[in-house]
Amino acid sequence: MEKFIGILGLSLCMILCGAGSAFGLYKTGSAAAGVLSEDNKKFSKIIVLALLPATQGIYGFVLAVMKIGAIAQGWNLFGAMIGLGVTGMLSAILQGITASSCIYAIGKNSAGSGKYVLFPAMIEFYAILSLVLGIMIPVA
Repeated sequence: MEKFIGILGLSLCMILCGAGSAFGLYKTGSAAAGVLSEDNKKFSKIIVLALLPATQGIYGFVLAVMKIGAIAQGWNLFGAMIGLGVTGMLSAILQGITASSCIYAIGKNSAGSGKYVLFPAMIEFYAILSLVLGIMIPVA
């Protein structure tokens, strides 16, 4: 049973982070397509914003790979993984929404495009904190 709980923790972390990233990328991809249909010269200004929500899915995968050897730890591993799972999902969704607004802003006025990265990057910070904590929590 402990092994099952450990596998569940790994799986939930990857699934939640991946689902959040997929939704965030849906939002940014839709916004980017709209802006690029008007002016494809803005591609270089919006590509970073469009891809930002993908990082949480990567974080979930990286943490799962790092902790896979601790599957037998059951609830300890589950606890170490669920923090990033929930934070990664929510931050990817909210980051996608925020980055979409920034992409639309670039569509209207690309002069401040470098400044717009700051807003979704602040959301990224909390996913990074959860990843670091997940790495630091001893499960063995």
